[in-house]
Amino acid sequence: MGSIHALQERGKAVGTRPVSTELLHPHKIYAFGFTTRHRYIARMSKAGAFDLASGVGGKIDKTEVLSAVEKYEKYHVCYGGEEEERKANYTDMVNKYYDLVTSFYEFGWGESFHFAPRWKGESLQESIKRHEHFLALQLGLKSGQKVLDVGCGIGGPLREIARFSSTSVTGLNNNEYQITRGKELNRFAGVDKTCNFVKADFMKMPFPDNSFDAVYAIEATCHAPDAYGCYKEIYRVLKPGQCFAAYEWCLTDAFDPNNQEHKKIKVIWEKDLAPDSPLPWYLPLDTSHFSLSSFRLTSVGRFVTRNMVKALEFVGLAPKGSQRVQDFLEKAAEGLVAGGRKEIFTPMYFFLARKPQHG
Repeated sequence: MGSIHALQERGKAVGTRPVSTELLHPHKIYAFGFTTRHRYIARMSKAGAFDLASGVGGKIDKTEVLSAVEKYEKYHVCYGGEEEERKANYTDMVNKYYDLVTSFYEFGWGESFHFAPRWKGESLQESIKRHEHFLALQLGLKSGQKVLDVGCGIGGPLREIARFSSTSVTGLNNNEYQITRGKELNRFAGVDKTCNFVKADFMKMPFPDNSFDAVYAIEATCHAPDAYGCYKEIYRVLKPGQCFAAYEWCLTDAFDPNNQEHKKIKVIWEKDLAPDSPLPWYLPLDTSHFSLSSFRLTSVGRFVTRNMVKALEFVGLAPKGSQRVQDFLEKAAEGLVAGGRKEIFTPMYFFLARKPQHG
């Protein structure tokens, strides 16, 4: 998932429609769900309360979690933050965010931290899996190819796409806690021999030119302080004639049709996938929706989790600041639902681009 501050604080637009900076909260979201899609997920995903509590803060010392929450919040406009400070410290901001929220994400959403269009009668996890397969098919992945996942989280899409397409996928991530967790899940999924993680900034990728047969990003590159710089790096490491595909929270208006370097990248097709979804993309976050299969997503489930986190923090099993993390994620979820209902925001603008075969 991409962070909403990346969307609203750049002042970009979704299509031709401006994003309301008052309606959408500048944090990312989480919800409460659990997948039993694969046996290893049921065994390894952090579904338990104590796993959630122990994971809050990631690599941050547990005594410093509350301080990290306060520092993270101060980056944002509603807490007095400035855009230049965010850009200058984007690595610290993003790392703090994912250290703080990853265990909540996994506890609630599963291993793939993104939205998906959804059919009636389809579970959230089924829709996420289909969304990942769609991307793999659009890229035309073939067995044995080397693929790069830019901003891979804990590797849910990476593992699914690797199994689906029989490819070797490298996950690029700058968060140490997520990489540690992703490697653990890779071992249990049995893909640790073909898939790996690299800790690096996607603005400075540590790969030679023309390294990968395909590159994709799922709701991730909105974290870049400069979208053009990020896409330039993707262009560099992608082999000539091969494709880059992405689902993104926003489109930038930085493309200049008169810029010859911009014109080198041919966009094969692009489309907002949200309007064609029979069920709204924000349904898992909508507290008016009830589902036994995704109980933690419901208002009752959130109430239970909220009080559980409060109790665990009170007795010292969860670090101080855990409830504060949950609070800002809840507010973000409310903002996303409101934005989705008004149709002013999409988290799944898809595009597929091909790098020219020659220069």
